[in-house]
Amino acid sequence: MIEGSSQHEDSVGHKGRLGPGDVQWMIAGKGIVHAEMPLFLPDEPNPMGMQLWIDLPKEHKMTTPTYQELSRNEIPTAFPEGPDGPVQVKVISGKSFGTESPVKHLGGCWYMDFQFKASDATVFQDLPAGWTAFLYILKGSLKVNGSESHEQFHTLVLSSEASENGVAITSTSPDARAVLIAGEPLDQPVFQYGPFVMTTREEVQQTLLDYSTGKNGFENAHIWKSKIGAGLM
Repeated sequence: MIEGSSQHEDSVGHKGRLGPGDVQWMIAGKGIVHAEMPLFLPDEPNPMGMQLWIDLPKEHKMTTPTYQELSRNEIPTAFPEGPDGPVQVKVISGKSFGTESPVKHLGGCWYMDFQFKASDATVFQDLPAGWTAFLYILKGSLKVNGSESHEQFHTLVLSSEASENGVAITSTSPDARAVLIAGEPLDQPVFQYGPFVMTTREEVQQTLLDYSTGKNGFENAHIWKSKIGAGLM
C-alpha cells in the first residue's frame, strides 16, 4: 500500500488490513482464492497501492500456497549514503547495499522502493546480469544512466544485456520516488486464462476443471465465501 488502507482475506484463512507501506506477498501455487477491498475512511487519504503478478517457474506451479505479510516497520531499509543521505531504499524483495529482505520467494525476483529527498542525487543499484528489469515512477521525476528526465507514472524498461550489472538512478526533483522490479528470465511458455497461468493449454484446462470441482488445491474454492464480499451486498 502506498496511501490509505485495504482489507483482505483468503480461502486458506489469512485475513487482515494493510496500511501505508505495508506489503503482502502471496504465492498462489496450486490453488488459493483471495479477496481484497480498499477502505475509504474519513480520516485517511483515498487508497492507492500497487499489485505485481509474477509468473512462477514451471517446477513450482503446483507448490503449496503461502502468504507473507510485512508491516512497513518490518521491511528493511538500505541507506546508500547513510541515514541522513538523500536516498533510502525499502527492500521489499531481494537485496540492496548489503540489506536483504526477509521475503521468501520462488525464482529470482527483486522489488525495491527508492525514495529521494533531494534533486540530482544518484544511486547505483546492482542487478544480476541478464535479468529483466523496469522502473515505475510513483512521484516526481528521475533519469536512468544519464538519459533524459522522465515524469511521474512513466515506466522505464531497462536493458537486459549480459554485459550490464546494474542501473544508475538520478532524481531530477526533490521528492522523486520509484519502484525497481527485476526478475530472472524463466524462458518458458505462458498460457493464461483469467487468473490462471500455466505453461501449456492442457494445464490451464486441467486447472479450470480443478477449480470447478474443488480438487488439487481448490478443495475450499467452491464453498468458501468472502466476508468482505458479503459486506458489499
